[in-house]
Amino acid sequence: MTIEQNEFRESRLLILLAAVQVTHIMDFMVMMPLGPQLMRVLHVTPHDFGLLVSAYTFGAAASGFVAAFHIDRFDRKTALLGIYAGFTITTLLCALAPGFWTLLAARTAAGVFGGIVGAVVYAIVGDLVPEERRGTAMGIISAAFSLSAIAGVPLGLFLANHFDWRAPFALLTATGVILWLFCWRALPRVDRHLGAHRGGSVLDQLHAVFSQRNHLSAFALIATLMFAGFSVIPFISPYAVANVGLKETDLPYLYLAGGLATLFTSRWIGRLSDRHGKRRVFRVVATISIVPLLITTNLPPVPVPVAIAASVIFMVFVSGRFVPVMALVTSSVTPRLRGSFLAFNSSIQQLFAGLAAYSAGLIMGRAPDGRITYYWAVGLLAVTATIVCIWLAGRVRPAASPPP
Repeated sequence: MTIEQNEFRESRLLILLAAVQVTHIMDFMVMMPLGPQLMRVLHVTPHDFGLLVSAYTFGAAASGFVAAFHIDRFDRKTALLGIYAGFTITTLLCALAPGFWTLLAARTAAGVFGGIVGAVVYAIVGDLVPEERRGTAMGIISAAFSLSAIAGVPLGLFLANHFDWRAPFALLTATGVILWLFCWRALPRVDRHLGAHRGGSVLDQLHAVFSQRNHLSAFALIATLMFAGFSVIPFISPYAVANVGLKETDLPYLYLAGGLATLFTSRWIGRLSDRHGKRRVFRVVATISIVPLLITTNLPPVPVPVAIAASVIFMVFVSGRFVPVMALVTSSVTPRLRGSFLAFNSSIQQLFAGLAAYSAGLIMGRAPDGRITYYWAVGLLAVTATIVCIWLAGRVRPAASPPP
């Protein structure tokens, strides 16, 4: 097979894996714009709706931890097909749920499977794509977030408004079935790690992953980065309505414009990571991201186009940090442990995303006129975490490199 044929085949596989990523990210994101309809139809409070959103995250965090002990014992393709089948079935259960408690259970189950999908996808990319092209590959996979923002919020609202809240989950179920068939036919076996894998107890697995300082630095980096982002991200929409003066009907445009921009910039940042070094590009993008973090958390009442422009800058640089970091983190572990490592990594991401949102909620308040208060303090917290990330990035090395 020629180099051109191999790269073309690699690109097709990356597009397929990115499509898988889109579905499980969209499954999480689509809940947020459905809030008003779910609270009205199911007669639930905002607190209950918060449980519906967080149930997915907590299920994903728990399953990521458990899966880490077993995921490297299987061919990556087999693991992905089994987990993605579970994700598709539980998404169907969301569409069929008759009430709040059954929907809560279905959302938790969807998180259990959806949270591991990303870990397996990144492990496949790490095993199949050489180090010199891994930044570009991560840019393609990370574009799934952009496509989810473009498709998830507007399409979810459109389907829910024309049918009901179950329609988005029905669409995701149908899409999941189609993508499962494509994965079954198109993905090769990814089992080179099995030759190096040795069985052992849970304690052996924990020791293998957590005894290496490089792995701990990578976990600390991704945990701090998630905290830096998700202390701000969940409250962008409430702040935009309460403080900036946007209407709820304006919110989809923020996601649409930001998602369209990052669809291109994530791949561009990935190519820059391969050309100039993942650590260097991350530090540059992370430093620039401090500006939109401060703008977003201090934005006064402005016209809708200005708010959209601020959203675009925020998404480009704040989400753009994830591209070189995932390439750096994925390269920090040997293939023998990559699946377990990335499952732990996925669990840590979900856990710290939830902790970030919870911590920010404790800091913020609401004024008598309805405005959100102390969002600026959350912005300063996110900036501080970003600076820590810039320092931590210097402590993560490729697995094949000797320690500094």
